[in-house]
Amino acid sequence: MSGTSVPTELGVKPVSTLLRQYAIPGIIAMTASSLYNMVDSIFIGHIPGTGSLAISGLAVTFPLMNISTALGTLVGVGAATMISVLLGQKNYSVASKVLSNEVTLNVITGIVFTLVTLLWMDPILRFFGASDATLPFARSYMTIIALGNIVTHLYFGLNSVIRSSGNPKLAMGLTLFTVTSNAILDPIFIYVLGLGVQGAAIATVLCQTMALAYSMRYFLDQKKFLHLPRNIRMFRVDWKIAGDSLAIGMGPFLMNLASCIVVLFINQQLVKWGGDLALGAYGIVNRLSFLFIMIVMGFNQGMQPIAGYNYGARQYGRVREVYLKTAMWGTIVCTAGWLISEFLSVGAVGIFTNDPQLRTLAAKGLREMNLVFPIIGFQMVTTNLFQCLGMVKKSIFLSLSRQLLFLLPCIYILPEILQSESGVWYSFPISDTVSSVITGIFAIGLIRKLSRLKDGDDPSILGGQI
Repeated sequence: MSGTSVPTELGVKPVSTLLRQYAIPGIIAMTASSLYNMVDSIFIGHIPGTGSLAISGLAVTFPLMNISTALGTLVGVGAATMISVLLGQKNYSVASKVLSNEVTLNVITGIVFTLVTLLWMDPILRFFGASDATLPFARSYMTIIALGNIVTHLYFGLNSVIRSSGNPKLAMGLTLFTVTSNAILDPIFIYVLGLGVQGAAIATVLCQTMALAYSMRYFLDQKKFLHLPRNIRMFRVDWKIAGDSLAIGMGPFLMNLASCIVVLFINQQLVKWGGDLALGAYGIVNRLSFLFIMIVMGFNQGMQPIAGYNYGARQYGRVREVYLKTAMWGTIVCTAGWLISEFLSVGAVGIFTNDPQLRTLAAKGLREMNLVFPIIGFQMVTTNLFQCLGMVKKSIFLSLSRQLLFLLPCIYILPEILQSESGVWYSFPISDTVSSVITGIFAIGLIRKLSRLKDGDDPSILGGQI
C-alpha cells in the first residue's frame, strides 16, 4: 500500500545517488530559509530614514532568536534523529509515538519562551546590546516573533521530521512556500501598510502558520506509516521517549545556546568599540555568512536520514561513505563563501544598505571574519555526524569547543589588543582554526572505528549507541 512502508532505498541505493536525492531538497530548503531571513533584513535596511538603525535593532534580536532556535532544536533534532533510526529498524509504532511527543514538547517550550520574552522584553533586549536608538526597532520586531513562537517551533520541528521520514521534496516545498510568500508579504506589510519592522515580523509568522497548517494535515493522515494520533490523550508526554530525544538534541541545543552567549558578547563588544553601526554591520555579515552555512546544513540534512538509517541497519560502510562525500561538498560550499567574502565583499553588503559608512564597516567585517571560512564545512559535517549516530558527548563537545573555549575568550582579548572592532572580526578565524584541528582528530578516530566494523556487527564498540 502506498505510504505504509518506510523508503528502504536508504539502505540499498548508491550513496551518491541518495545524497543527491536527499541533499538537493535540503539545500534548496535551507538556502530558502536563509533567504527568508535575508529578505527581512533587505527590506528593513531600505526603510527610508531609519534603515541603518533598524538593521542594528534587528541584530540586537539575534541572541534571543538563537535561544528560540536552541529550544526548537532541543526537541526537533532529537526527534528527527530517533525517527530516522527507528524507521531503519522498522519500528513504526514507536516512531509515531516520538512524533506525538515532539508536538507536545514543542508547544510546552514555545509557551514558556513566549511568556518569558514578553514579560521581560526591554531588559532582555538592553542586555543584548540595545541602545535608546535601536530598542524601539528591536522591540517591535521581537514582540510579534515571540507571539508566534509556538507556530515557529512546530513548523520547523515537523518539517525536519517530514524530511527525515523520507519525503525531502515536501519539506523543501514547504520551505520554498514560506520564503516566497514572505518575499511577497514583506513589502506589503512594511511599505504599503506602513508597519515597518513590525510588518516584517507579521509576514514571517503568517507564512509559517500557513506552512504549519499543511504539515499538520500531512501527519494526521492515518494511512501514512508515520502519523499523528487523532485521540488527544495520545499526546501526553512519554518521559522515556522524551528523555532519549532530548538527550540526542542536547548537542545542537547547547550549540545554539552557546551561539546566543557568543552573540551577546559580540554585540556588547561591537557597540563598545564601533557603536550602533558596527552592530548593524554584524547583522549584515551574519546574514551573508549564514547563507553558506545553511547550504552546508542542507547537505547535513541530506546526510542525516542516510547515516541514521544505515547506522540503525548496521551498514557501516555506507555511513562512512556518506560522511566523506558530505564533508567534501561542505568544504566546496564554504570555499565559495570565502571567495565572495574576500573579493566581492562591497557588492555583497551593498544589497542590504545604501548607507556608505555602514557598507564600509560591513565589507571590512566580512573579509576579516571569514578569513578561514573553507574549513567550516568539514567542521559542521563532522559534528552533525556524531549527532546522527547518537554520540551525544562528542557532539556536544565539538559543538561547544569552538564557541565557548576559543571564540569567546578571543572576543574579549583581541579588541583590547587591536583597540578596534577588528578584534571581534578576527576572533572568528582564530577560533575556527583551532577547533578544526580538534574536529579533525575526532573525525579520524571515528572513521577508523567505522572501518573496523563489518556490516551487521554490534555498534557498541564505537563508544555510543542510539
